[in-house]
Amino acid sequence: MTTNTDTSPAVGGFPRRQVVMLLTPDAAFAELMRGLWSEAEMEIVHFSRGRGAIERLFNDPPDLLVVDQELADMPGLEVAALVKSENVYRQLPVIYVLGPEALESGLDWLSSEIDDFLARPLTPFEVRARVLLTLARASRSFDANPLTRLPGNTSIIHRIQELIDRREDFALAYADLDHFKSFNDKYGFSRGDEVLMMTARVIVNTIRSFPGIRSFVGHVGGDDFVFITPPEVVEDACKRLVATFDGIVPSFYDPEDRERGEIRSTDREGNPRTFPLMAISIAVVFNLDGRLTHYGEASQTAMALKKKAKENPRSCYVLDRRRGENSPSGSCANG
Repeated sequence: MTTNTDTSPAVGGFPRRQVVMLLTPDAAFAELMRGLWSEAEMEIVHFSRGRGAIERLFNDPPDLLVVDQELADMPGLEVAALVKSENVYRQLPVIYVLGPEALESGLDWLSSEIDDFLARPLTPFEVRARVLLTLARASRSFDANPLTRLPGNTSIIHRIQELIDRREDFALAYADLDHFKSFNDKYGFSRGDEVLMMTARVIVNTIRSFPGIRSFVGHVGGDDFVFITPPEVVEDACKRLVATFDGIVPSFYDPEDRERGEIRSTDREGNPRTFPLMAISIAVVFNLDGRLTHYGEASQTAMALKKKAKENPRSCYVLDRRRGENSPSGSCANG
C-alpha cells in the first residue's frame, strides 16, 4: 500500500522494507514489535490514539495496520471499520490485538473488518509469524490477477529472480493468444474473458498433469501468461497445451465462423479484414548452469522468440536452443 521506495534489505522475502502502523496504548507491545526486526527491515510507526493515526494513515498508508482492541480515544474495531470503509484502503491488511476474554466472548468475525488477530498474552515468535504471514497473504492477494486469480507481475518477477539467484535449472515459457483482439472486437469483452479463463485453466491443468514437479503459473495480464517447469518436461507441456487449446477454442465461436475457420472484423486502422481463429504462441527460455543473471534477460529473449512463433498462423511453441550464442534460436513446432 505504501509508496515508500526504500531500497533497504528485504525482510521475509519482500523486495523492500515494510512499514507497519501500530496503534496501541501498550508501550511494552510497541517495544516488542520494534525488537523483532531491524529498522532496515521493518519500520514500526507507533500511535497510542486512533484519530491522529487515521489522518496519518490516509496521507501515507502503511503496508500493514496492527490495532489494539482499546485505544485511548476509540475502539480498535472502529478504527478498522473506518479504514476499510474507504475503497482505496480496503486492501490494507489489519491485525486486531485482543485479550483472552474478548476472544472468548464471541466476536462477530464475519462482520469485523479485520484480516487476522493476535490474542494476549503475546509471544515474540507468534507476533513475528502472524505479521509476516499477513503481509505475505496480502501481497499475494493484491498481486493476483482479478480475473483468473493467478499470481501477477510482481509474483512472476520475484519467482523468476529467486530461481536465477539460486542457480536452479528451469524452463520459463511465455504464452499469449494470437488474434484475441479481433475475437474481442466481434464477440465482446464478456466472451473474451471466458477465453482468458479457459486459457488459464488449460495451462494450470496441463502443468498439473506432470505430478511431482516444481512448477509455477502466472498471469502477466490480458492474454499473456507464463509458466515455469523443469527443463526436461517443458516441451511435452507445450505439446499438451497446444493440443488442448486448439481442441477447445473453436467452441467459443459462432457456428458460421467456426465452419469458415475465420471471422470478419476490423483491424486497428478500422479496415474490414478476415482473421483466423485464435491460436496460442509459446516462447520457452531455458536457464541452464546459471546462464541467466537477471529476469530481464529471460524476458528479452522470450520477446524475440515470440516473434518467431507468431510467424506461424497456427498454435505453436519455440524453444530457445542456444548454447552460448548471442542470439536466440529455435524452430516453431506445433503440438
